Amino acid sequence: METKSWKEIKNNVYGEKGTVRRDELEREFQGFKIGLLLKKAREEKQLTQTELGELVDKKREYISRIENNGSNLTLKTLYDIVEIGLGGKVKIQIEL
Repeated sequence: METKSWKEIKNNVYGEKGTVRRDELEREFQGFKIGLLLKKAREEKQLTQTELGELVDKKREYISRIENNGSNLTLKTLYDIVEIGLGGKVKIQIEL
């Protein structure tokens, strides 16, 4: 049995980089990563989802959805959560 790398599997299942399906996968993954980063930061600050939600005027369920899939997160909410709720700074990078 031939062993395939994760890159080969992604290319076979989702297409090469630059294709519509692959680009959608990459965007979804970035949203997922944002959610994980926010969850980790919240836990490091020893805040519950409810406490963080209260700091930024959002419900616990909304914080949970963001932590599980940050893809529908607005920039304003991201800034509120990071700066107001967690006391951090947001850095955004654009690559062309």
